[in-house]
Amino acid sequence: MTNELIFDDLNAIPGWAKTLPSFDEDAAEAARARQAELTKPPGSLGRLEEIALFVSGWRGDPKPRLERAQALVLAGNHGICAQGVNPFPQEVTAQMVANFEAGGAAINQLCRVAGADLSVIALELDTPTGDFTEGPAMRFDETLEAMARGAEAVDPSADILILGEMGIGNSTIAAALAASAFGGPAADWVGRGTGSDEGGMSLKARVIEAGLSRHEAAGPMERLAALGGREQAAICGAVLAARAARIPVILDGYICTASVAPLAAAEPRLLDHCLIAHASAEPGHARLCAALGKRPILDLGMALGEGSGAALALGIVKGAVACHSGMATFAEAGVAGG
Repeated sequence: MTNELIFDDLNAIPGWAKTLPSFDEDAAEAARARQAELTKPPGSLGRLEEIALFVSGWRGDPKPRLERAQALVLAGNHGICAQGVNPFPQEVTAQMVANFEAGGAAINQLCRVAGADLSVIALELDTPTGDFTEGPAMRFDETLEAMARGAEAVDPSADILILGEMGIGNSTIAAALAASAFGGPAADWVGRGTGSDEGGMSLKARVIEAGLSRHEAAGPMERLAALGGREQAAICGAVLAARAARIPVILDGYICTASVAPLAAAEPRLLDHCLIAHASAEPGHARLCAALGKRPILDLGMALGEGSGAALALGIVKGAVACHSGMATFAEAGVAGG
């Protein structure tokens, strides 16, 4: 179903909320009725019950199964690194992509444990985006191309999708996109990223303020092009393709969540099928989750990125659905009290 999405006009994308699949209230109501009949006290599985209903509604199935989990890690490089916002060279992005492909990163181990098929999509790593203090990071056509790459990577037969990212400098991009979407001083959205000290965070904030001032007249999707990176655009494309295929999405931490902030600013309903995996240790993430009205599944003090929190949260979501769909009802089990 991903081929139904034609990425040819950035500003048309918010209107897709009217035509893309929506939450299936009938399936959710049937799932809610099933919950009331399962061999447990009402509400005793807490948020697991809420997650099971969420998956039922988005999969359109009162008794869903999560047999095929797909994990995507999108990688890109950023021209804003010319401003000294990251202590590591951009060569690290390609080196980490090679590590992912060789199976040596945290995300490889966590996907194996969670039962997710991992793919890594490297997006023109030899050609960083533009420095957004000097001009737009990407042209509109570049942004649309990256969105299409992310969409094409989604397997429409998957039951659930988890998303992560890799890109030296992209904590600055995340803070810029979040500030652009939801306002407030850049300093409120900036964190340490891959190791910035107080001086480094102050520099990030100044650089972001310069970018926000330069591009303040742009609309939400245009700001994705002006301030974002290829991996952020690809994450947006993957989220939209998943929606077209009725696939629930688990977003990773701060950078992954901030990647879709332009979609939320343009049309909040475009993220209705998304869960947030975990509360990142990056200070801007709590503010971002509150702005989106979404509560993370886990809070483990993590800030690694690469989809690591999403892979862990996948286990929780799988557990929620397994209990909902696999437990016996009182009648089936011959237990009194149903």
